[in-house]
Amino acid sequence: MIERLKAIEERYNELTLELTKPEVLSNIKQTTALSKEQASLKEAYEAYQDYKKLKNDLEEASELTHDKELGEFAKTEVHRLNAEIKDLEARIEIILLPKDPNDEKNVIVEIRGAAGGDEANIFAGDLYRMYSKYAEKQGWKLDVLSEEHSDMGGYPLVEFMVKGDSVYSKLKYESGAHRVQRVPVTETQGRVHTSTATVLVMPEAEETSVEIKPGDLRIDVFRSTGAGGQCVNTTDSAVRITHLPSGIVVTCQNERSQIQNKEKCMQMLRTRLYEEELRKQEEELGNERKSKIGTGDRSEKIRTYNYPQNRVTDHRIGYTTKNLDRVMEGHLDDIIEALITEDQKRKLKGND
Repeated sequence: MIERLKAIEERYNELTLELTKPEVLSNIKQTTALSKEQASLKEAYEAYQDYKKLKNDLEEASELTHDKELGEFAKTEVHRLNAEIKDLEARIEIILLPKDPNDEKNVIVEIRGAAGGDEANIFAGDLYRMYSKYAEKQGWKLDVLSEEHSDMGGYPLVEFMVKGDSVYSKLKYESGAHRVQRVPVTETQGRVHTSTATVLVMPEAEETSVEIKPGDLRIDVFRSTGAGGQCVNTTDSAVRITHLPSGIVVTCQNERSQIQNKEKCMQMLRTRLYEEELRKQEEELGNERKSKIGTGDRSEKIRTYNYPQNRVTDHRIGYTTKNLDRVMEGHLDDIIEALITEDQKRKLKGND
């Protein structure tokens, strides 16, 4: 552990020196890259500085334990410092865990109404609102890319991008089937129904991450429509792109111009192809997904939202809270923190 911390400290100091050089500061791209690397090392660097100080303080306190006047005070200090060092070592272990290279990325989220007809679509709309509220609380920006509206409310499908700091590190645990248990608005007998909606969270792909050949694309344009067929545009601005080798189809009609919709479509396509590539890589690694908090497969039931009992249960880690009303208002922090903590525990046990 100490050797790794020393290497991080050395690299951090090298970057600090590099970022003072005029030739580096005049190159925005290089400055951005070096600053980003330094920021990724900062937590470990600062923890190591704290660790060295505590060790030095412990050494000084230990030398005073035999002093007639200061001995008892020094022994108390030794006890306190040893406890602090132990806590810091545990924190450093977590800091030094291998980072998911996608953690800092923005995401594209797809929510689909699944089993349950109209009620599933309504629930998909509720999940979209929940994530919107959560994104707002995190200071993230949410941008709808594509949406299909249901006559009874909600969405058979809604896709949106979330931009901000370390979005994927928190939302990556949300992929899978979400189950709702409640009395639907369409139910006349007051019976509780079970419906599901699926969520897929994909890290945004950079242009260099995936190669897309123009000849592999079929691009169609058509007239955009608003909710329920209203607000029809007078121009054919909506865009549908089909990636012929994979069969992936993406659509965007939320922007005002055909060019903007095409750009969004290409962004969505790159992300879908990148996610498919990641999935294949993980399958080749064998048990990689088994050690994760869930498989990330949209068919896996990950969470139940029980309205009669105001309860939310995450089945992957056995976590239950009786604050469903708050969760649906975007208060997801406790659930996500529990998932992150469990993920870290598994990695510390060597299951990464």
